[in-house]
Order: sequence, then C-alpha cells, then structure tokens
Amino acid sequence: MARGKLRIYLGAAPGVGKTYAMLSEGHRRVERGGDCVVGFVEHHGRPRTEVMLHGLEQVPRRELTHRGAGFTEMDVDALLARRPAVALVDELAHTNVPGSRNAKRWQDVEELLRAGIDVVSTVNIQHLESLGDVVESITGVRQRETVPDEVVRRADQIELVDMSPQALRRRMAHGNIYKPDKVDAALSNYFRPGNLTALRELALLWVADRADEYLQQYRGEHDIRSTWQARERIVVGLTGGPEGRTLIRRASRMAAKGSGSEILAVYIARSDGLTAASPKELAVQRTLVEDLGGTFHHVIGDNIPDALLAFARGVNATQIVLGSSRRKTWQYVFGPGVGVTVARESGPDLDVHIVTHEEVAKGRGLPVVRTAARLGRPRIVAGWVVGVLFPALLALVLANIDGDPGLANEMLLFLALTVAAALLGGLVPALASAAFGSLLLNYFFAPPVHRFTVSDPKNIVAISVFFGVAVAVASVVDVAARRTQQAARLRAESEILSFLAGSVLRGETTLDALLERVRETFAMESVALLERESDVEPWLPAGSVGPRPAARPEDADVDMPIGDHMALALSGRVLPADDRRVLGAFAAQAAVVLDRQRLVGQAEEARRMAEGNRIRTALLAAVSHDLRTPLASIKASVSSLRSDDVEWSEEDRAELLEGIEDGADRLDHLVGNLLDMSRLQTGTVTPLIREIDLDEVVPMALGGVPEDSVVLDVPETLPMVAVDPGLLERSVANVVENAVKYSPAGERVLVAASFLGDRVEVRVVDRGPGVPDEAKDRIFAPFQRHGDSPRGAGVGLGLAVARGFAEAMDGTLDVEDTPGGGLTMVLTLRAVTGERGPSRVTVDGEVGTGPPAAASSPASRPPPEPFPPSFPPSPSPSHSFDRPVDPSVRQKAGPQ
Repeated sequence: MARGKLRIYLGAAPGVGKTYAMLSEGHRRVERGGDCVVGFVEHHGRPRTEVMLHGLEQVPRRELTHRGAGFTEMDVDALLARRPAVALVDELAHTNVPGSRNAKRWQDVEELLRAGIDVVSTVNIQHLESLGDVVESITGVRQRETVPDEVVRRADQIELVDMSPQALRRRMAHGNIYKPDKVDAALSNYFRPGNLTALRELALLWVADRADEYLQQYRGEHDIRSTWQARERIVVGLTGGPEGRTLIRRASRMAAKGSGSEILAVYIARSDGLTAASPKELAVQRTLVEDLGGTFHHVIGDNIPDALLAFARGVNATQIVLGSSRRKTWQYVFGPGVGVTVARESGPDLDVHIVTHEEVAKGRGLPVVRTAARLGRPRIVAGWVVGVLFPALLALVLANIDGDPGLANEMLLFLALTVAAALLGGLVPALASAAFGSLLLNYFFAPPVHRFTVSDPKNIVAISVFFGVAVAVASVVDVAARRTQQAARLRAESEILSFLAGSVLRGETTLDALLERVRETFAMESVALLERESDVEPWLPAGSVGPRPAARPEDADVDMPIGDHMALALSGRVLPADDRRVLGAFAAQAAVVLDRQRLVGQAEEARRMAEGNRIRTALLAAVSHDLRTPLASIKASVSSLRSDDVEWSEEDRAELLEGIEDGADRLDHLVGNLLDMSRLQTGTVTPLIREIDLDEVVPMALGGVPEDSVVLDVPETLPMVAVDPGLLERSVANVVENAVKYSPAGERVLVAASFLGDRVEVRVVDRGPGVPDEAKDRIFAPFQRHGDSPRGAGVGLGLAVARGFAEAMDGTLDVEDTPGGGLTMVLTLRAVTGERGPSRVTVDGEVGTGPPAAASSPASRPPPEPFPPSFPPSPSPSHSFDRPVDPSVRQKAGPQ
C-alpha cells in the first residue's frame, strides 16, 4: 500500500489563518469531486472559520473522560474505517488526552499516512522542536508542546501562511481572534510587533531552508551540475595562510548585502601527507568564519582547482572568493596558479572574486618533503618533458639555424635543460636528460654529424665531460632541493608541534578539537582515540571526529599506540613513515588532553568539596557571631527576670518575656536556615512530594511577618501542585521575609499565584530598592547580603535555602525587576493538572478556557482566552486541564 502524502500549512503565529487555508483547500478538493473529510478541526468561536466547516463531512470524534472531565479527540479508528482520500487534521503538535490511541496528534497522522490516506494539517513555527531555544529567547518561555522537525520536514508540501505583524494585530483588534475584552491584553503582550516580527522571520527562514533542500534533492536526482542562483552562497577558498582572515571578512561583507546569503569556508588539503598550512592559523580562521555565521569545511583533493570547483558546484554556490597569489614571479613558471585556473574553468554561472591582501607575492607556505612519491604526477611529467622532449626540440632548432654557435654553447644549453629537469622532476628525469642530451650532441653537433661516432678525440672528451657535469649538477640540484624542502618541512613540523604543545599546556584545546586538527593535518577521513582497561577488555572510544571512525586499532588505516591500553586510530589512507613522527607527538598530546580533562573533572569535585569546607567554616563564623546576638539578648532578659535586686512591673516583665520570645524565634530561624543549608550542601534533602493546594501552604508561610505587610492573592481554583509542603513553606517564608525586610515603610508585599501550562507560579513582589543585574545571581549565594544590610540582619542564607528547596522539588526560583522599581521573586512549581476548574485548551498555540462540558462540542466551545501577559503562548497540551490566568500579569520583555 502506497504511503499517503502530507501537506502542512505552517504559520508564524496564532491567528494568521492556517486553519482557514486548510478548510479552503478541503472545499477545493470536494468541488473537484475528491473524497475529503474533516478528521479534527477546532474553530474556537471564530465565525469565519466556523462557516468554512459547513459543507464538509466531519468524522465524529472520540469522547474521553479524564479526572472527571469530558473531552473529545480525533477518532483514528473511525478515520481508518472510513478511509477517505484526504483527511483534514488541525494542530499537528497537539498532545492528546490521556487514554487516547497515541500520545501526540502527529503520531495519529503517521498512522493515517501509513494507511494510504493523504493528510492536510497545520502547525505553528514555535512548535518545531529544534527552535525551542530560539523561541524561548524571543518569548521568554520554553515551548513544551512540540513536534519533531523530521515529521514536518518529511511533508510532501509545506505552505507558509504569512501575514504581516500589522495586519495580524488589526485582525486581533477587530475581534477576529479573541473576545473584545481580551484584545488589549493580548496586543500588549504576546502579539507585540517585535515578537510577531521575530517569529515571522523564523518561519520564513525555516521554509526557505526547506525549499533549498527540495532544490538540492531535485538537482541531485537530475544530475544538474550548473549553478542555480536561487540563493547567494559564497565559497571562500583558504590556503591556511594569514590572508584567509581578509578573505573571510570580505566574503562576510558581500553576504551582508543580500538577505539569506551563506558563507562556506573551505580548506583543501592534499592527500600526500602533512599539509603546509599553519594549524594555528587554520584554527583562528575556523573560529572567525563560525563567529560570522558561516561554516568551515575540510576537503581532500590533489588538484586544488578541480576540488574547489567541485565543492562549489556541489553546494550550489554562486560566488567564489580567492586571494591574490602569494607566489613570487619566478614561481609562475610552474603554472598559472589556482586563482587563474578557477576563474577560467568556473563557467558563466559561478562568479570568482580575486581579493588583494598584504601577503601578495610574498611567497607561498612551506612545502612538504619532495620525493618522487610526493612530487605528484604533473611535476614528474613536467620533469620528463623538459628533460627529454625539450632537448630534442632544442637540437632541431640549433641544427636549422644559420651559423654555428659552437659546441661549448650548445652543451651549456643542454645542461640548462638538465638542471630544469632536476628542479621539476627530481634526479631520474635529470639523469635521463643528461644521457639523452649527450646522444643528441654526438649525433647533431660532433663531427661526423648524423652519426653516433666521434672523429675528434677532443669532442669525445667534451661530451664525456658534459655528461659528467650534467650528472653532477643534476645530483647537486636535486640534493639541494631535497635539503631545502626537508628544512621547510622540519620548520613546518616544529611550528605544528610548538603550537600544539602551547595550546595544550595553556588548556585551550579540547580532545575533539585536537582530533579534528589531526584529521586536517594528515588529510584523514576520521580519527578516533581508543582506550581499554586491560588487554582482554574491548576498545572503547574516548573521542572521535569524522564519519565512521574505527572501533579498533586494527580496523584503521593508521594506528599509533599510546602506552599499553590506548591508541590513536586514523582512517582514510596509509601514512608515509616520515609523517608518523609528527603523528606520535599528536598521539602523546591527545593522551595528555584526555588526562587533563579527567583531572579537570576531579578538580571540580575537589572544588565542590572545598566549597563544602567553606560552607562549614562560614557556619562556624555564623555560630560564633550572628547566633550570639539573639543568645545574648535572651540571656540578658532571663538574667534580668531572675534578678532579686529589681522589682519588675507586669509591663516590664511582659516586655522582657517578649524579648526572650523574639530572640528565641530569631534564633530558631537562624538555626533552621543553617541546618537547611547544611542539608543542601551535603545533598541530604529528600523531598516528600505530594499533591497539595497552594492556599493550604502559602498562608502558613506568612506567620513570621507582620499581618499588614503582605497582600495575598492565591485563587482557590488554582490546580494542585506536586511539592513537599514543608520545603515549600520554608521557601515561601524566606522569600517573603526577605521582601518585607527591604520594602519601604507603608508599602505592602504582594504574594500572587497564577498558572501556565503544567506550571504554577508564585510571585513575591516588593517595592524596595531592587538589585542591579550584575548582582541578581549573587543574592542566591550562601552568606551573601546585598547592599548595606546590617550585620545583625541575618547570615545571608534565606534566598539560598529558598532556591535550593525549590530546585529539590523540581521547581525554580528566579528574580525579575518590578515595573516601577523593586524586585519580584518568581517561584515556579510543577502543577498537577486536571484536578478541578475549567479546562484550558490550546489552538494554534493559543490558550483558551471553557467548562469541561463544553469540550464535547466544537461549536459550543468558547473562543480561547489570551495568554497570560507574563508569558507567550505555551506549547502545552491542547487539553492542559488548567484554568486561565489573569491577563494583567506583566509579560517578560521581548523584542519590540
């Protein structure tokens, strides 16, 4: 059975018209005679969307009961039994009510597709799993109801339903999305222009990337090699020289001129051993291109122009940026250079930019050792051509010119070709050139000519001397070239090793970065560091880079043992013996880096132990000073009461007893915080989680503050929370006491509770002096008192204990600025959803409320409520079984 096709309408924000567009597509298919049904669509009281449901067959929903409330979900079994050609299924990221066939609606859709049913669905950009961090940075809340990107990417068609922020806000203001009494709160919070613009850009870029994937797939299927300039992609060719930074910055400026442009930096290494590039410079350039939003690529290829062009065409690049050649003038005798060759062979669809820089004509980088195996075929062929073909051409030219230049001059010319052959192809072409040149001199220029005999003994001596000199000069030239190249190679090796040792000693290199450097330096496909406990234990990877790393040293092309139970395994090609010396240094450094990383972990453990010791020392200091103050007060009061020298009045006795009680309470509070902090530091806090109402705990936490100092707003309809009541009471008490302590006289602290998704928030708002941003984290550190708090104000553990207890209960305690001045502590707790109150539903990422009975009928459900302004639309399940929150709560600042 053929798999069904999936079509998705993707929107940037709620209310852009995804469901309307999906229903319009359903009507078009029905009008064309297609079998199209509505599997699940919610109109949420929007009249225009509700009208679009008329005339379409709707498959009855499945009714479910969860914790006493009734809900309806898509009936997958009924759809499979009905087997329509097309099913319309709204809200792909929706979380089904417990008891449904699948946990998520996209899993329901997968079943329909496997059954051969085409599906048309909708989803918002904020529900894509990979964009969770980005959406959180824009809206301030992590989207918890998500759909895997791969599910959406596999769709056969993705259509963006786009609308400008201004148009969407107008639609909101006209009451087309929310009820009129909720419009103002929504427009001033989630539907702000900055939020909508950022989400819209995310949607446009995501769809553009998906379209690019389709394009690459199409080009591959049809074997299209020419460049289609649908998007600017700029490839920067790097040599590892210092000019690479200039090229990267120039490409970045070019990319900035066009929206959506990409930068791809590529370094092409030869497959003949150590690269001539500086590893330090390559690391700097990799960091630079990544900082500028580009990507770094490492490609292996012996013919650099061909490899560069193949890479550029493979990524559908439109431009190539290269630097002016660093070769000196005389080096052009070996060829026109990479830049000229790439420009000549790029074709009309690929622009090549040659950028000038400060390193022009200053010489190329250090080459590797020149041996016959490493010269490469072009150099060897050139050496044979110059050593054999050029002497023959020279003989023909000299034999046909007027006048006789003389045998001595002719010998010098042939000797020059022999030296050139030695420079290009090494010793063997030079020896062949010397022998062949001697024969040509004998045949064409030594009487009798055109015969391989010599009549004059002087000519015999001259030709013999020529051959000997040619061989000697060729040998000297070849040896000198080898020594020069060896010195250059040793210098390159020393640079590699010195940079490697320095970076490792400074702690700048991670294991993965070091292995990546090994891969680039030796032009390998993959590198792995393997270790095992003993000779009989299996090898385990300590780190690896590249595709398909070797699992055992014997499976690799090159393995370098490191001690008895560690080895560096390289896959890609066999290394020459000369390279293994440098590889050994890399292997030793890899072991050092691995040991250093493990030592860092041990040092971190030691640091935690030292922190525990510091805490214990601070505890002793607190006991010796801060606890002595209330003890002294209690002692003085008791001593006064026991004194026989003074006759105390009832008022005085009451005052002294009150002082004793206050001191004891203060002492109890300080000791409790000290013990709590000790439990947190030693990890002995074991919360006993149970379900409880906030209004049973929070009022009890206010017993330590004056009655008229706090305004309490904890609605009874809040869902229950899963907490340890004792820990929660201590957390709230510490936070409230801290807020009351810093609040101005006459200003009361607000303690308000609300909920969103599966979380309940307790906000403690004061109008005190506030805390600067740089000190917001420090106030939660133990034994810290912000500002000029007096010594006797406590040991600075209240907020540290509160945050520790909150995290022990799977909650968080964060701090925000209070609008108009002051500080707001936000305690977030895990809610037990579905206990009571009207159910909350989510459509297109919007949260709405309605009584449980209303959930059984789409037409009877009220439109969704706006999001609480302190948060954006939550990706919580469509039935989150919560109640709405007061939209007057302040929203976290986002893009404007």
